[in-house]
Amino acid sequence: MVATAVPEIQEMVIGEAVNARTAALSSFHSLGPPDLVHLTKVHARTNVQEAGTYHYVTGIDTSSASIAAYLNTLTYSYAPGEGQLWFGKQQNWKIQTGVYCCYNALSRVDLRVRVHIPGSVEAFVIDERGEKHKATNQIMLETYLCSVVRALLFADDEDYNITAYRRFNPLPNREAEEKFLDAAEKLFTRGWQLGSESEVQVPTLLSNNLTATFFKYLDITGRYNEGVNLLEKLRAKEPDFAPLLARVLLDMDEEVKAVKLLQDSIKASPRDPNLLDIQTRFCLSKNRLDFALATAKRAVNSAPSEFGPWARLVKVYIEQHDFQSALLTLNSCPMFPYQNVDLHRMPVAQRIHLPIPVDGVIQDIIDDAMPGENENVNVDPALSRLPAASLRGTFSKAYELLVEIVHEIGWDMLLKYRSKVFIMEEEYRSLKTETNGTKARKHDRADSNASHVAVNGTSLSTGQTPDGSVAGDEDDKKGMSTADIVKPVQSVDAELVKGSEEHHSTSSGTSEQAGSASPTPFRSKRLCERWLDNLFMVMYEDMRVYTLWRAEFAHFKSQQLPYNKSLREWEILGALAMRLKHTEEAADAFSQCMNIRISSRPLKGLLDIYTARNEPANILHVTVKLTSYDHRWYKEFSPSLIVAIKRLVRDEGSQKLRNMIHGSDYSATVAELMDGYFEMAKQFKWPGFEDDDDGNK
Repeated sequence: MVATAVPEIQEMVIGEAVNARTAALSSFHSLGPPDLVHLTKVHARTNVQEAGTYHYVTGIDTSSASIAAYLNTLTYSYAPGEGQLWFGKQQNWKIQTGVYCCYNALSRVDLRVRVHIPGSVEAFVIDERGEKHKATNQIMLETYLCSVVRALLFADDEDYNITAYRRFNPLPNREAEEKFLDAAEKLFTRGWQLGSESEVQVPTLLSNNLTATFFKYLDITGRYNEGVNLLEKLRAKEPDFAPLLARVLLDMDEEVKAVKLLQDSIKASPRDPNLLDIQTRFCLSKNRLDFALATAKRAVNSAPSEFGPWARLVKVYIEQHDFQSALLTLNSCPMFPYQNVDLHRMPVAQRIHLPIPVDGVIQDIIDDAMPGENENVNVDPALSRLPAASLRGTFSKAYELLVEIVHEIGWDMLLKYRSKVFIMEEEYRSLKTETNGTKARKHDRADSNASHVAVNGTSLSTGQTPDGSVAGDEDDKKGMSTADIVKPVQSVDAELVKGSEEHHSTSSGTSEQAGSASPTPFRSKRLCERWLDNLFMVMYEDMRVYTLWRAEFAHFKSQQLPYNKSLREWEILGALAMRLKHTEEAADAFSQCMNIRISSRPLKGLLDIYTARNEPANILHVTVKLTSYDHRWYKEFSPSLIVAIKRLVRDEGSQKLRNMIHGSDYSATVAELMDGYFEMAKQFKWPGFEDDDDGNK
């Protein structure tokens, strides 16, 4: 087995990390932070307290015996003269006491297991007031389930890229799977207490972090039959679980059973938004857009305050090329602020030790800095300040839908549709002037001047476009100020239009008495929500920077000059191209990153691109590098990598993948790291796994 390294953060005062966690318990509103492991070390000879260190971990079984076993393994890592080095020197201390802290999000308490080495094991809980209570069996069961939820949901979440964080697989074998399913069956109806994904406004029985964990478990293990059995038991007690069962049946290609279940369930609950949403997704997958539109509208009517059904309706309109309706529907989506993750402020550390594992690390893996440390140094400010990279939650999903529209029709046509369906500021000013006695202007000017209204004063009819929307023409950039680029003109403010409509209604009533009333142009338009207006400007920034990059790259290439960027700049450009769905350019940028050094962001981007292209060899080699990179930074579990390998095993066979790994120039320890995936394949019987693999190890 490949040895893993243990990161350490040394405290200024022994125990202050645990005290800071206790003080922050009342501020946790969702799943809570990763588990905290605090160690008190003494001098190996004198037994005098010398240091307090801590690190974070997820994926450890939270039973007292398992926690004691985990802390016991740390004693070997820190054994004087034998364990890992401490800043390049042999350690001269040993562990006296270990405290394992795991947050129970169901009962809002923190489980503490204190282990004296050698000696006793004590388990207790601390409530939000800091008071100590007994750890009952129910508390232990709840804490275990919460720990698995965090392990599966936090593993690939970049919001939890914190220092000294170890990630392990909470479901490495069938025994752990059985324990998880048993706990999930007992506590599934309380899943709404664990919070939900950022796109869900109010956690419900079917939309919460526990159901998200359940489906991630199915993704990494492929044990759909076990999932069906669990949901059948739950459905026998609560019929509302039918949508989850139908979703699992669709995932395991049991479409006939799923459709029959949907039909029967919708007859019983015709306004269930979860059933209607699943039906919409199924109709979309079959390209039956007429059926999908009907069910999507019904889902929106059933759950008008949730973002998901609205986003699905926008997707249907995009597939139908009804972009005007797509924009209007997107404008109606309920948006809510992104909830920050439950990470609390820790005391200032005395020292941070991030040792390099002795095995399993590819030579080119960086080892001089934590991911993200000093990453914006020497980066072009225009790249580091792109606002789209910071979008979260519903705003990020809405931006993706807006990108889909642009990808289909282009930027200028999007602006033209925008001016048709929303009230533009220039329109409002023109009408206001008109009502004050100014000569009337033709209403179609708003359409022919869409780019001017939305961005920077250029005109579609002249062939000119905003700077950055079309590559090459430097003449278009002349006379354009920085303000024009950064702050495009927005749509009209709602309060102003409200006053305008009140004024028009008065004048319209007078005109009707004369028999010559004419409707205002605003009657057929809508007010653009401010957040959507801002997304247009965010997209403008993305497209401006992207086009300038491609124009600059083409210029350097035509002059046969080297085009050099820093690692972080290539990462940002690759992510920018991916956001705008330019995968070829994204792959080129990420490949340039790899020519500088191995980093996780470009590797993840390349993995997505190679998966979409269905390139097994490239997928495998990127997965090997990502696995080694993760191992270097104490991450032994990644659901996305497991899913990637599971698909390769299904399509190529495990024996072929083994041969490809061993036939490459990877070290034996790197190949041993990859064997962990094949052990999972054996445990959970993935399709494509050959039983005779054991003899080839």
